Amino acid sequence: MGKDSQHYYGKHGTPHKYDPTFKGPIYNRGCTDVICCVLLFLAIVGYVAVGIIAWTHGDPRKVIYPTDSRGQFCGQKGTKNENKPFLFYFNIVKCASPLVLLEFQCPTPQICVKQCPDHFLTFLNARHSRDFDYYKQFCVPGFQNNKGVPEVLRDEECPAVIIPSKPLAQRCFPAIHANKGVLMVGNETTYDNGHGIRKNITELVEGAKKANMVLEARQLAMQIFEDYTVSWYWIVIGLVIAMVLSLLFIVLLRFLAGIMVWVMIVMVILVLGYGIFHCYMEYSRLRGEAGSDISLVDLGFQTDLRVYLHLRQTWMAFMIILSILEVVIILLLIFLRKRILIAIALIKEASRAVGHVMCSILYPLVTFFLLCLCIAYWASTAVFLSTSNVAVYKIFDDTSCPLLGKTCNPETFPSVNESRQCPNGRCQFAFYGGESTYHRALLGLQIFNVFMFFWLANFVLALGQVTLAGAFASYYWAMNKPDDMPAFPLFSAFSRALRYHTGSLAFGSLILAIVQIIRVILEYLDQRLKAAQNKFAKFLMVCLKCCFWCLEKFIKFLNRNAYIMIAVYGTNFCTSARNAFFLLMRNIIRVAVLDKVTDFLFLLGKLLIVGSVGILAFFFFTHRIRIVQDTAPPLNYYWVPILTVIIGSYMIAHGFFSVYGMCVDTLFLCFCEDLERNDGSQERPYFMSPELRHILLSSQAGKQEEE
Repeated sequence: MGKDSQHYYGKHGTPHKYDPTFKGPIYNRGCTDVICCVLLFLAIVGYVAVGIIAWTHGDPRKVIYPTDSRGQFCGQKGTKNENKPFLFYFNIVKCASPLVLLEFQCPTPQICVKQCPDHFLTFLNARHSRDFDYYKQFCVPGFQNNKGVPEVLRDEECPAVIIPSKPLAQRCFPAIHANKGVLMVGNETTYDNGHGIRKNITELVEGAKKANMVLEARQLAMQIFEDYTVSWYWIVIGLVIAMVLSLLFIVLLRFLAGIMVWVMIVMVILVLGYGIFHCYMEYSRLRGEAGSDISLVDLGFQTDLRVYLHLRQTWMAFMIILSILEVVIILLLIFLRKRILIAIALIKEASRAVGHVMCSILYPLVTFFLLCLCIAYWASTAVFLSTSNVAVYKIFDDTSCPLLGKTCNPETFPSVNESRQCPNGRCQFAFYGGESTYHRALLGLQIFNVFMFFWLANFVLALGQVTLAGAFASYYWAMNKPDDMPAFPLFSAFSRALRYHTGSLAFGSLILAIVQIIRVILEYLDQRLKAAQNKFAKFLMVCLKCCFWCLEKFIKFLNRNAYIMIAVYGTNFCTSARNAFFLLMRNIIRVAVLDKVTDFLFLLGKLLIVGSVGILAFFFFTHRIRIVQDTAPPLNYYWVPILTVIIGSYMIAHGFFSVYGMCVDTLFLCFCEDLERNDGSQERPYFMSPELRHILLSSQAGKQEEE
């Protein structure tokens, strides 16, 4: 047994020996990973420089207000487009490109118009008819009808065809609708005029089918935005209720840990049971209603998700999912009942620690504020970078011209020397972008922007973990609690983390950010390769995505425990990560039994809060209940505020429970260290509380007797 033990410890490091001078987090420590600290500082300076450059070149008004091909805003007062509030696209099909979402511009000529087209008309038909004055308003400003039809369409001075359109966000989009399963534009049923136009219209409608998904997505986005504008007040109230419930739960957990855990377990089971009952009642209510037996496959994808709630199959699927979840939780509770008792003891100890460091409950607000700053800077920089592109015009000529392909200015081209060198040349719209070094580097700057967001966000989370770990470690390693604790344990831990370990936090967050940016690039490549039929490439992509997902989870787990060791011992990141990993490997059974069971209990607490607030939001926004005399506002999709409240409630609950989670992880690592350093004698007493020592050591002794 002794040889096996020595061999085991040899594989997973050497246990810490008894040190009479060790009293918890070391105060006399030095700076760690200075190189990474300098690297982070330089990266932040570069990030600020990128933001300044983007703010200089970009114009976020392009996201809100439409602009024509010359960069002029439509409907803006004091300009020649003041009475032209709508933007008209010559070829809407080109807007179906995914790059439109990145650049906020379609690669087609665009003009500001007074109104969107209300009927179908081709340039060829309108040329020699009384409708030409109507058609002319959709040509470029200053258009002179002195060219042939091919020259006009070649120079893109007029669109080849206009179709019935409707304004959406001040932009003219085709009025596409389905009639008996056939996609139609406006009310037109035939487009053949005997001049070969039918082929062009067929191509346009086929292209419109491709663009339809983008148009529906934009329309859906606008309707969702409208729902937020009328329901934001109630969403905030729902999130405040979630915050109050989370805070109340945490406070009650401080004084009634055991009772609250069992109440939480029972309430989760009851909430899931009610969900199953409600799904069954809806399933029974729809029996016999017309159209309720249509399958989800036959219905297909619908942007109005309320349609699915009128199908019996939808409620059957919900009922099956909730039933499986209910059974899984009950089975886990049955098989883990003894482990739950041990986990409750650990949660009680964590409650005492949180009680002595009460300000730790409010620390997630600091993390939330810093994350909001990171998100705001990233989002604003991304918008400014995306709106930095300008319309590029180049010289086109069907004859030999020495300046062919050179950039030009359409307003001054007729009067400059270039027009004399190319008499038949024309200054025509080419693309959106730019030919400067800045414009060529836009994609790289966007990637750098995303990478820095990951790095800084992970750094903020790491700072919070080290701060909380240092505060809770001060509690554990105090022999006489709380007399031996520092006066301000949270502030002391925060100042130590920033003063000595900024480099270590930057190192750990850098590794995680690299893995995350690789996952983003893989997702981008996967979207680009979806049309490919290479099965091996798809298989390889799935394997890579799975491997990097697992790697990210492992790095997060390792970093979390490494930060605890940094908070306690003040060592660099690599040393702390190695010591934490070996310590966990030497106590792998305890990790599986205690740490994960407490995570499971905290997950139940989050589900309880989210489920309670979610059910309340569902009844309110579906007009099942009324608060005082106010009722829910009319919505396009009532699931928009409900999902927002549910997701926001989970984030709020996760923020509060993360304090307890970090406390449990810190106490658990300190407990493992305590067992290796001390033996419980008068010369080497344990630092753990008597209650925790009784539960953990007695359960360990009982398990050894069973073996």
